[in-house]
Amino acid sequence: MSARPAKHSLTLKGHRTSVSLEPEFWQAFRDIAAAEGKGINELAAEIDAARGVSAGLASAIRVYVLRYHAGGKT
Repeated sequence: MSARPAKHSLTLKGHRTSVSLEPEFWQAFRDIAAAEGKGINELAAEIDAARGVSAGLASAIRVYVLRYHAGGKT
């Protein structure tokens, strides 16, 4: 069973923010960023720009991770 979400700090557009993600999602997010040759802030900024206003950043990261691992690289 997954541990409770933990807060992680990110910098988007020069501003600090945080997201609460389960350890498995955070690790998968970091792994994807490394595989794509990007920093986590850079990847988070891309996800943030594409998410629109209907989803929070943490939810958008979770969906990104799921789509990435389902073979639908976003």
